[in-house]
Amino acid sequence: MQKKILFLGGSKFQIPPIKYAKEQGHYVITCDYLPENPGHKYADEYHNVSTTDKEAILELAKKLNIDGIVAYASDPAAPTQAYVGNKLGLPSNPYKSVEILARKDLFRDFLEKHNFLVPKSKSFYKLKDGKDWIEELTFPIIVKPVDSSGSKGVTKVENKDDLSKAFEYALTFSREKKIVLEEFFVRDGYQVAGDGFVVDGKLAFRCWANEHFDKLCNPLVPIGESFPSIMNNYTLEQCHMETQRLLDLLGIKIGALNFDFHYNKNGDFSFLELGPRNGGNLIPEVIKYSTNVDLIKYTVDSALGLDCSDLEMKETKSFYSSYMLHSLTDGIIKDIWYSDKIKSNIIEKMIDVKIGDIVYKFNGSNHTLGTMIMKFKTQEEMLEKMDNMEKYLKVIVE
Repeated sequence: MQKKILFLGGSKFQIPPIKYAKEQGHYVITCDYLPENPGHKYADEYHNVSTTDKEAILELAKKLNIDGIVAYASDPAAPTQAYVGNKLGLPSNPYKSVEILARKDLFRDFLEKHNFLVPKSKSFYKLKDGKDWIEELTFPIIVKPVDSSGSKGVTKVENKDDLSKAFEYALTFSREKKIVLEEFFVRDGYQVAGDGFVVDGKLAFRCWANEHFDKLCNPLVPIGESFPSIMNNYTLEQCHMETQRLLDLLGIKIGALNFDFHYNKNGDFSFLELGPRNGGNLIPEVIKYSTNVDLIKYTVDSALGLDCSDLEMKETKSFYSSYMLHSLTDGIIKDIWYSDKIKSNIIEKMIDVKIGDIVYKFNGSNHTLGTMIMKFKTQEEMLEKMDNMEKYLKVIVE
């Protein structure tokens, strides 16, 4: 029987679940405020409604009599999905819990209240209040919006003199106009990313990766993830147990999770974020290559109330990564150069720009110029190339 499913958003990263739903014979509806987004052309129906307008989406969902709602790879849309799902009795998690996961200030407060390992952190609407509080912190600190995604608006601040500029910059990416000030967490090893999936309240599957940054560009915006993570078994098990404890506290019963965490020199684990949705940067696609587990399928199926009890843990079987093509500077693209040593690693490539286009320095996921999936023969090759990609691949601008 054909089911109606509403997708919140139609960006290029949201196309895979839309296509999967169509392949399954479902009636697909998409919505956001960007009619030119490429995902909409795959839908049966499109509505120009903002994915963050909960009441408007609820009215649309009622009118269309939908059977399921999906917020794929979108932090801003995740609370809307939960709100509408709760109101209409569709598969969803508690709205308040999803809101906590989607808002950095609420999440930090929740973690601290329940004795998770967290850096000193507080959020402010006014710079003046933040300036008074940071006397308690040790620099450097991280300044970021409470509600942005894709690492947009994030700055590492080394001293008090630079706080005002970072605060104002973060405000430009915040709908709530509220900013997190947080002591910098000194991590050991790679920051860890990846996705997981919850079935009947249990973390049924998770696949973690090493997060990579461009040392020549913005050290706070990921350029890709490599699988599997090289963290040790102690940290891996601690992460799984602490994640399950968090899910139990929040009453999260179903659906995708996107991880960002790190650990200190003792191997003790600390959440950066736990997004109540699939990851961007092609994380689900790379996981499918790595484990043959299709989280895109489970995301759509679970939203429609279909049985997902067959999902189980599977280990990665080779070395794969995603890579976000980006520019180190503002300018006009003159060429994209590939070394012969990287060409054989690229198994999927989608370039969104052409020679002569204006591009900007990579300061957030909105500055991604294209995406790639790569395969490597060894872990050593994978980590060396991902950490030194400037030797193998360059966007040349003038």
